Amino acid sequence: MSTLRRSGLQKDVLSLYRRALRMVKTKPPSTQDKFTLYVRYTFRTSASSVSPRDVSAIEHLMRKGKRQLETYENPSIKDCWVSEEMQNWEKNRT
Repeated sequence: MSTLRRSGLQKDVLSLYRRALRMVKTKPPSTQDKFTLYVRYTFRTSASSVSPRDVSAIEHLMRKGKRQLETYENPSIKDCWVSEEMQNWEKNRT
C-alpha cells in the first residue's frame, strides 16, 4: 500500500482544518451544524479560489484562517452566521 507524501504546507492546511473541526465539537449541539457548514464552505471556497502553486496566497489564507479560528475557539462564541450562499452550496453538494 502506498502512502501519499504531503508537503509541509499541505500538512499545515490539513492540521488547521482538523483543528477547526475539533473546535466545532466544543460548541452547543444546536449550533454545531452551522459551524461545520461554515468551516467546510470556507475551506472549500478558499481552496478553489487559489492555485495550489501559489504558496504566498496559501500562506496568507492560513494566517487569516488561524486568526479566525482563534476567535471562534473562544468559549463565549456560541453561534455563527451562515449565509444563504453557504446554505445553497450545501444543498448543491448533496
